[in-house]
Amino acid sequence: MSPQDLGSLPIIDTDAVARGMDPLDLVARLREGHREGVQGLDRSYLVERRGEEAERGLLVWPAWQHGRALGAKLVTIFPDSETRGLGPNIRSVYVLFDGENGAPLAVMTGESFTRLKTAADSALGASYLAREDARHLVVLGAGAQARAQIRFLRAVRPSIARLSVWNRTPVKAEDLARELGREGIQAAAVEDRAAAVRDADIVSCITAAQTPVLEGAWLRSGTHVDLVGGFTPSMRESDDAAILKSRIFVDHQALVSAHCGDIADPLVRGIIGPDAIEGDLFDLCRGTVQGRKTADEITLFKNGGGGHLDLMAAMAFYEVRGDAPLG
Repeated sequence: MSPQDLGSLPIIDTDAVARGMDPLDLVARLREGHREGVQGLDRSYLVERRGEEAERGLLVWPAWQHGRALGAKLVTIFPDSETRGLGPNIRSVYVLFDGENGAPLAVMTGESFTRLKTAADSALGASYLAREDARHLVVLGAGAQARAQIRFLRAVRPSIARLSVWNRTPVKAEDLARELGREGIQAAAVEDRAAAVRDADIVSCITAAQTPVLEGAWLRSGTHVDLVGGFTPSMRESDDAAILKSRIFVDHQALVSAHCGDIADPLVRGIIGPDAIEGDLFDLCRGTVQGRKTADEITLFKNGGGGHLDLMAAMAFYEVRGDAPLG
């Protein structure tokens, strides 16, 4: 491709596209994407360790759906950026290619890309695993992802009538609850996360915790647990008790088992065996495994992300913007 052609490559602002995107539409596109399958997938993660400070990272997620599209997302994770007033902790760019001739189709920028993909991933899991009458959503973590997570979980479970928000820094939970309240959502910041979880129907953990913020002893019958934040083997949002008392599902079995501490760590230590994971989103969407079976069981979904999800989201953003259907 010539420099002139590259110069005309569209740059899609996913923040602008997202404002007109129905959460249920993106969830439906991910559901169909899992039914169709992705034939190529990989992951690369580079880090800069800085003494006592949280490590900085570069994450690269390539994926390929043969005959339709392929692409890669590049993500920088700089945990100190926001606290230093240098912008968001996580930034990303996605490059989408045509699956028939390999030509680049678009570059996608904007914070909405990863946030909406992540939220749609969890919402798709919840559509199979959370009780249909779930009313109380508890969110542990009030960072940038929390708002999208709430929006998408409420879309697939419109029965949710009450929100409780906890954060290590209470003022962030208070700010988020206040913003949601102005939108007519019944939301409250809480300091006692144990008490909130004991009354929850859905618990969504969206933290960068290295030690658990969720204990299995707090979970009541019928709760659905959505683990979002941990993406390395050293990160744990839930303790072993939460894992042991739940029916476990993941978004991608091989990736989560290898890279996400909430599942990888108990596997390595022999707390659970590989057969403890009952299925992933490919299984759930294709109907080869059953999601929630009873109202009383505790279900747990580990959202590990992955290039296959990024590719599905990129295809959705491309087509929703009005470009020609892929493939």
